[in-house]
Amino acid sequence: MPITHLGHAELLVTDLAASRAFFVDIMGLQVSEEREGTVFLRAWQDWDHHTLQLTEAPESGLAHLGWRVPKKADADEIRASLEAKGITVDERAGADNEGHGDSYRFTTPGGLPFELYWEVEYYVATGDQVSRMASHPSRIPLKGAAPRRFDHVTFIVNDVVAEQEFLTDVLGIRHNYFVCGPDGDRWGSWLSCNNVSHETAVTRNAAGTGGLLHHVAYYADTVDEVTKAASILVDHGFELEWGPGKHGTSGATFLYFREPSGNRVEIWTGGMLIFDPDWKAIEWGPEIGHLGNSMWGTPLPESFREGTALGEPEKVA
Repeated sequence: MPITHLGHAELLVTDLAASRAFFVDIMGLQVSEEREGTVFLRAWQDWDHHTLQLTEAPESGLAHLGWRVPKKADADEIRASLEAKGITVDERAGADNEGHGDSYRFTTPGGLPFELYWEVEYYVATGDQVSRMASHPSRIPLKGAAPRRFDHVTFIVNDVVAEQEFLTDVLGIRHNYFVCGPDGDRWGSWLSCNNVSHETAVTRNAAGTGGLLHHVAYYADTVDEVTKAASILVDHGFELEWGPGKHGTSGATFLYFREPSGNRVEIWTGGMLIFDPDWKAIEWGPEIGHLGNSMWGTPLPESFREGTALGEPEKVA
């Protein structure tokens, strides 16, 4: 697969100060850089300059999702495949990007704003952020939920099958498992470029209103850390949207909630690993699809069908 892993997400937020405070104080992420209207953050074992960018905007959502490829030739190969499908690819110079070099941006048929990049700026800790552990790019934070790393981003699309096939056939992202509803239609597909259970997913927009961001997720080490995050959120006045619970599909323990600007966030742990080079996507059929979503039967809230916008609206001046 030319794409090696999911790299970063740019979230659009309507209240930058409140969202920044949430991700730093409640989530326990670390600020790697900030300037007027934008903050760059990372979890303590994220090696790159950032995995999350918060940009102030009139509407909340996702401006773009970055994917790492090993070298420019790999990005060029994907670009040729995209253009053969009639998809416009925009070049961005490294001077216009933060944390990485030149890149290609494009929008998938389902409306997902993606970026490919191949040269990376790594985070370099200074001062009291320097860890004694050689395998830690920075110290473990003393506040907030403090997840280990950036994990995945999930979307809502009109046509799950068509979007999954595009992600797999054109971008080379492996299809790992899918869930079907009582009517037999596919509710969602989960995909990854490496051995994790998923780095992205597409779920069905029953209203047919187009692509939306569903959630961004960070990975915690243990179930105890997930439940501690739930307690931190509630104690500081935030509502839990769904969970703690367990997904049957991946085997992961989950917790979903909203940050102050309305974007959905997940902290989760566990999840199967895939090493088989001949892997075939697992089907969770209509009779067990509900267990794939919620193994323990934790009720799915109606609000879970909602999402926030995709694409880059005018930034707040």
